[in-house]
Amino acid sequence: MNLENLEKFLKDNNQPKFRLEQIKKAIFEDGVSSFLEISTIPKNLQELLNKEMKILSFEVEKVLVSKDKLSIKALLELSDGSYIETVLLSPRPNTYTACISSQVGCPLGCAFCATGKGGFKRNLTTEEITDQVLFWRQYLAAHSSKLESRKVGNIVYMGMGEPFLNWEEVKKSAEDLINPKLFNFGSRSISISTVGVKNGIKKFLAEFPQVNLAISLHFANDEMRSRFMPSNKAHSSEDIKKDLGEYFKKSKRKVFIEYIMFEGLNDSLKDAGELAGYLKSIGNFYLLHVNLISYNSVNSEQGTKNSNIFSPSSKNKILKFRNYLLQNKINATIRKSLGQEISGACGQLAGK
Repeated sequence: MNLENLEKFLKDNNQPKFRLEQIKKAIFEDGVSSFLEISTIPKNLQELLNKEMKILSFEVEKVLVSKDKLSIKALLELSDGSYIETVLLSPRPNTYTACISSQVGCPLGCAFCATGKGGFKRNLTTEEITDQVLFWRQYLAAHSSKLESRKVGNIVYMGMGEPFLNWEEVKKSAEDLINPKLFNFGSRSISISTVGVKNGIKKFLAEFPQVNLAISLHFANDEMRSRFMPSNKAHSSEDIKKDLGEYFKKSKRKVFIEYIMFEGLNDSLKDAGELAGYLKSIGNFYLLHVNLISYNSVNSEQGTKNSNIFSPSSKNKILKFRNYLLQNKINATIRKSLGQEISGACGQLAGK
């Protein structure tokens, strides 16, 4: 929602100042999807706004719901015809996490990621980022019968794109999400995930000391990481180690390490030992928490470069990997797999 345009529209139409607050409450708190649903403003203003303005900056192209209703994915068409995706996950009853995108496509080209297949098109604006959250508020308001089921509880910048490469817009969007007069999320309800970008973690900590940081690591040595994640050549796992060392000098907040598990590539006990050693070398490793994630296979007709070599690790291997980390004093959990039947991995819908 473009609040500057809304404020100007109301002023140009000689509306009292309190109308803006009425509309903001209806949109950001109540999750209305149409100006015609805002009962606190006059009907003629409802109709005028409905004719001249839009609440969301995109059109909803498609919404897919998993059979267990624990994951929902939306394909959104932006004003320039580009597509982005956003996912709503419900790991526990009446608990919702919105996974949002920050770019159209991605310039990093990770070999296992569907988003990078189409290359990079552009950064998203602040409005396009926060409107994804607004969309999910609208969706829950329309589809949940119970009031307690209508709230998005957590936000994760882990959709399409690298958030730190669109930092100014991501920064503004996070400020809006935290703003008590807009979305009113707590800082600790927001997580931003990065593969590692020069000065990215430093800027992040300076602006959002209470927001959660997640590192998409996936490989614990530079050779393998550079092979499948080209960005590692510019900012390596050793650079990330230094970044986190500096981070922990100023913060004692937990950092999440995202580790997608690929059969035969990074899921052996040797790999687990390498990961444990790497994390312990950072220092303050008790503040690091590893999320082990089963690979969500890219559809064969869609494909990515080298996609034929990627397959998810077996449940038994993931369990052994987790247990090894725990035995070596590394905090680790196996993340519940959601969204495979609805092409839940980033970029799987937009790339079709």
